[in-house]
Amino acid sequence: MIYLLDPTDPHAHFPPVERAEREPNGLLAVGGDLSAARLLRAYRAGVFPWYNAGQPILWWSPDPRATLFPERLRITRSLRKTLRNKGLRVSFDQAFGRVLRSCAAPRNYTPDTWITAEMAIAYDRLHRLGHAHSVEVWEGEELVGGLYGVLLGRAFFGESMFSRQRDASKVALVFLADRALAWGISLIDCQVHSEHLASLGAVELPRKEFCRLLDTACEAPAPSFPWPTEEARLGPLAARILGDRAEAGHSGEAA
Repeated sequence: MIYLLDPTDPHAHFPPVERAEREPNGLLAVGGDLSAARLLRAYRAGVFPWYNAGQPILWWSPDPRATLFPERLRITRSLRKTLRNKGLRVSFDQAFGRVLRSCAAPRNYTPDTWITAEMAIAYDRLHRLGHAHSVEVWEGEELVGGLYGVLLGRAFFGESMFSRQRDASKVALVFLADRALAWGISLIDCQVHSEHLASLGAVELPRKEFCRLLDTACEAPAPSFPWPTEEARLGPLAARILGDRAEAGHSGEAA
């Protein structure tokens, strides 16, 4: 049974996620609005909006749920080389609107986008309220990659990423995972499986397990530290990236 949400009551509870459809996987509710109150309630319940232009607002909670644990991020040899040698600069929350618009732009493989004008307004509002954040990857003054999502407690809900240069979105994810490790953010919600995310270490969790972890993460207070306003530097993950160089030098293998 698909539930119809009242657009006049953004504080209404979502139905239990166990009642979501099996086909299409995870469809739980239709309608409502994209107010900040409803979006935050949705994420806290393990639900997210996903729909195309011309459709009503569709709310999903798929089973299984793609999840990345920051400490399990997979950093390949080629990505390490990019992080060390490409001269890319990374920042947080310095160009949220540009990242969002870049994520919404048509891709090479499809002209469609699920980030409608209504969605863009909603997430920009969440950003101004301090709930939505972006990671930007720059080459010089050019924005070449990034991602954005929502932070609740110690859980980060990834929404979308883009790349105009090889590995640029992966670099953004590395810096997000690094910040998550530094601040005790326990999980990054990736929503649905993709080979790209799986190659970076994302796993599929049963929805029940995901929601259990989400309850714990969201009950914890959000980090009180401000997101970096200057060029970001790697912290906990720096040793893993530099370690590849050290191992290559020790073995005589070219880095």
